[in-house]
Amino acid sequence: MTGADALCSEAARPKIVPGEPLPEDVAETIDRIVDRYDAEPGSLINILHEIQEDVGYLPEEVLSRVAERLGVPVVDVHGVVSFYALFSMKPKGRNRIATCNGTACYVRGAQRVLERLESELGVKAGDTTDDGEFSLDVVRCLGACGLGPVVMINDDVHARLKPDRVPAVLARYRRSG
Repeated sequence: MTGADALCSEAARPKIVPGEPLPEDVAETIDRIVDRYDAEPGSLINILHEIQEDVGYLPEEVLSRVAERLGVPVVDVHGVVSFYALFSMKPKGRNRIATCNGTACYVRGAQRVLERLESELGVKAGDTTDDGEFSLDVVRCLGACGLGPVVMINDDVHARLKPDRVPAVLARYRRSG
């Protein structure tokens, strides 16, 4: 399953319950990916990336299985996941929001845009709304410095975003019904 397919099939993903054994299909996915890399600990980042693409995130239960399969301490796997911003131990929403907090965006009001997003969504940066619709993250740079403040929602760039335009932008992504 590709990243785009994974985003489209959030509801079809098995629920991983903390403290319970992994669903069989998740365990099989992990095993298949680890085997493709010959259970080589040096491939940990690639393995974790592929698992996250398929599973959606990397909870403790997934990290434990990866560590066991690679024969490395789970603390080492956890260290990699917590170090790289690419990885998430929390489920992400159907719509993934990345707000730029680089210097150019920051001086043009990115903090006010972030505060409005947090207010409208009812979550802080790094969290996902209770309904699973939106995840809100802060990134260092989106590479569009001349268009700041910039917010990306999924693959869509929203340039020169002002706090008062946030509700209308979010409305485009909310499920009707």
